[in-house]
Amino acid sequence: MSQRQVLQVFEQYQRSRSQFAQAVADLAARPQTIDALRTAGVVCLLRPLLLDVVPSIRQTTALALGRLADYDMEMAEAIVKAGILPQLICSLPEENRYYKKTAAFVLRAIAKHSPQLAQAVVQCGALEMLVICLEDFDPGVKEGASWALGYIARHSPELSQAVVDAGAVPLLVLCIQEPEIAVKRIAASTLSDISKHSPELAQRVVDAGAIAYLAQMILNPDAKVKRQVLSALSQIAKHSVDLAELVVEAEIFPVVLTCLKDSDEYVKKNGATLIREIAKHTPELSQFIVNSGGVAAVVDCIGSCRGTVRLPGIMTLGYVAAHSEDLSMAVIVSKGIPPLCASLIEEHEDHIKAAAAWALGQIGRHTAEHARHVAVANALPTLLDIFVDTHSSEDLKMKTKKALKNILQKCTYLPALEPLLHEAPPTIMKHIIGQFSKVLPHDSKARRLFVTTGGLKKVQEIQAEPGSLLQEYINTINNCYPEEIIRYYTPGYSEILLERVENYQPVL
Repeated sequence: MSQRQVLQVFEQYQRSRSQFAQAVADLAARPQTIDALRTAGVVCLLRPLLLDVVPSIRQTTALALGRLADYDMEMAEAIVKAGILPQLICSLPEENRYYKKTAAFVLRAIAKHSPQLAQAVVQCGALEMLVICLEDFDPGVKEGASWALGYIARHSPELSQAVVDAGAVPLLVLCIQEPEIAVKRIAASTLSDISKHSPELAQRVVDAGAIAYLAQMILNPDAKVKRQVLSALSQIAKHSVDLAELVVEAEIFPVVLTCLKDSDEYVKKNGATLIREIAKHTPELSQFIVNSGGVAAVVDCIGSCRGTVRLPGIMTLGYVAAHSEDLSMAVIVSKGIPPLCASLIEEHEDHIKAAAAWALGQIGRHTAEHARHVAVANALPTLLDIFVDTHSSEDLKMKTKKALKNILQKCTYLPALEPLLHEAPPTIMKHIIGQFSKVLPHDSKARRLFVTTGGLKKVQEIQAEPGSLLQEYINTINNCYPEEIIRYYTPGYSEILLERVENYQPVL
């Protein structure tokens, strides 16, 4: 047998290994073949090929494993249990860029499923290797490593801390300065995933100088980059007044307001979320937003979109209005009430309606003037309808009840209260009657109207417990009228009169 024939055996073996790895990688890209591959014990068959002497076979094998792991948690767990992770990363720094990208994809595909699988990735020493990849010359390797780190960090504060301790943050800040759009986007996303868990983790991101670079990227023409940049700044700002002030000091206003008019819905939503996370902290920060034209921009944004994109804008108006009378009036002057009322009617999701109800309650709770503005916008009947609707969730009912109570306790605009008398359940009725009992003793015109519109008759029909607050309110209202008027409108009085007519002896 010649040497050539011997070599042919090895070449054929190599071709077979390569064809097998490629075939499995192709099959793993099709969801309908995964169960068959699982039954065939594909993970155990791929494992030795990760240590193959041929680089292309190692890379194709890693790609197949990544696609399998990406499919579902069960496959990812099988790969971890087979002890493949240490093999995957053992020689990572020496491998070529294609293998590094593919290895990062495998780690990401496993880590994404659960905190436990992400922890398994950490325990095998992958973080150190991924951090080394962040310094790689190839942008695709940096992107892959950033992505894998993000999927690990997003699960929990502990995993996020592990990513920070591995030294990833300063390198991620360098990545957002790279010219490649994909690298910028994924690095910003990973910084967001790290920052979201706690003030301490967000502070580590801030200490690495991230805010200044993120702020500069708000005007980046790429919508996906803007989404992640706004998300990262939001996750930093949400934790504390100090962090929110640092974000504001990076001169994001009024630039960030342009994002509220962006054609991309997620840029709009994340821009409004960033403003919300700043506004919620202090009256001073909310005032700064008002002075920058932020409230008017948020109002326009709520009016121009639907669904969950509206939600952060709705909550921003609520937070601003909650801080003080003046800030609440700023929301009213910026025409913030009509889009909130529209959200109550137009939206189908209960949690969005609940946010709109809460925001209206925050606007109307300060003074009679604030409550009047909400009442004139016809918000009260809408809130009441939602409260009594049997299809409303418990949370929505609770929020609308609280909003009604907040507004009604300040509202002295009786024309808006009167229609509610005929529809309100007892829990709301006491607040409505309470307002009439405050206004009627001092307003003769209102007393007359209360009789002619049927309000007094309705009050006489209410069954209140003796000694209750509601009964006290009714007594106060009744004391505003002559006794014969009260008798006339008391239920059953007409029968008493008819009986007297029947029993009356005519005087001839």
